[in-house]
Amino acid sequence: MTTDLVHEPDASRYALYIDGELAALADYVVRGDTISFNHTFTQPSRRGQGLAGRVVAFAMDDVEATSTRAVSPDCWYVGNWFAKHPDRAGLLRVRA
Repeated sequence: MTTDLVHEPDASRYALYIDGELAALADYVVRGDTISFNHTFTQPSRRGQGLAGRVVAFAMDDVEATSTRAVSPDCWYVGNWFAKHPDRAGLLRVRA
């Protein structure tokens, strides 16, 4: 089994492929100096395996390494991910 985590900027998403098939993704929208993560999805047959968490962790690693933008966790799953990873709160947009 081959697993690939990729950033697909033309589709505004981070994705996880298993054996070449899309298994999970995290969509985003860039708004000025903020990246809004607004949707995650895992193929129903792949749910419960932690795949969405892997995609979000990969996305946050990439944002931290390659961008000065802050993250807005507008998807409930991404918000819950940050609640479980308070050490990554430095990536979050400061709310006014």
